[in-house]
Amino acid sequence: MALFSQVCLHTFGYELPPQTLTSDDLERRLVPLYERLKLPEGRLEMMSGIGERRLWEPGTRPSRAAARAGRKTLEAADIDPGSIECLMFSSVSRDMLEPATASFVHHALGLSPHCLVLDVSNACLGFLDAMVLLGSMIELGQVANGLIVSGETAEELIESTIRGLLEDTSLTRKSIKSAFASLTIGSGAVGLYMCRRSPETKDRPCLVHGVWLANTDFSDLCLGGQAAPQTTLMATDSEELMIQGIDTARRTWELFLSTSGWSDDSIDCYFCHQVGTAHARMLVERLGLTPEKNFETLAFLGNVGSVSAPITMAMAIEQNRFAEGMRGAMLGIGSGINCMMLGIDWQGRT
Repeated sequence: MALFSQVCLHTFGYELPPQTLTSDDLERRLVPLYERLKLPEGRLEMMSGIGERRLWEPGTRPSRAAARAGRKTLEAADIDPGSIECLMFSSVSRDMLEPATASFVHHALGLSPHCLVLDVSNACLGFLDAMVLLGSMIELGQVANGLIVSGETAEELIESTIRGLLEDTSLTRKSIKSAFASLTIGSGAVGLYMCRRSPETKDRPCLVHGVWLANTDFSDLCLGGQAAPQTTLMATDSEELMIQGIDTARRTWELFLSTSGWSDDSIDCYFCHQVGTAHARMLVERLGLTPEKNFETLAFLGNVGSVSAPITMAMAIEQNRFAEGMRGAMLGIGSGINCMMLGIDWQGRT
């Protein structure tokens, strides 16, 4: 558990990729598989609730995507890049194993050589983990500010999955299930400038509380990585992952309630990692949340990994769905299984 009193979520920025890939587009490419297995058209959107997802230009690296969002964040916050004291890159996607992808972002943004630079990796939970780590450093006075960025690149995973589904003629309706989750993934980038609270930041939301829970008995339910050069694949037991993930989220929510003193009645908006409509529906049901408070971007962004929860909050702020005087809760669930819930209290409300 972490409590914060000095941490301001000053400014979000995000970048949407220029290309749109609809679920219909994907199914048209999979016509031979659909015909052989007699799968109904529209199955992908019907099961996931995802109408489209976004993709970057060919060859876009995670660092480049993240730098775009980081630059937008700094410009919107009107912050000199040279004043940033800490940079955290938090995507599932990364440029390479070494060096840290944050190094490339640091260079692209022209940050100070005295800026602490590191990657934070924890599947789809990475951005929320980075918020807690940076928030703790700000709370302790180790840094006065920092920038968190994430840039997810789904292109190679989607292409490898389609290629595998078309080439493997032994697949059955049952065996294709482990690849289905890979077709719900989308690309995107988000950034967040965090700083120490001050009179100048009184109109900004603040991070006030965080809890987390690990349920690593189920670490093998979603496994992804590079199978060969230019081939990225992910195998997911979607049904079991949904069951265990939501059960972990339920226990995390109970821990959050018991330590924060908050309740569904006192929370105005939820920003959850979004996987599919069935997952969202079951999550709201099991946790006893008010459905109308759950702000969603799934239908037009898909599952954007670590970008999902923060970009959803950024869009809610942009649309004035989350504003001064409100309380919000961010919920992240990452394969592993790990879960985190953060309490966000907008300044001006006690």
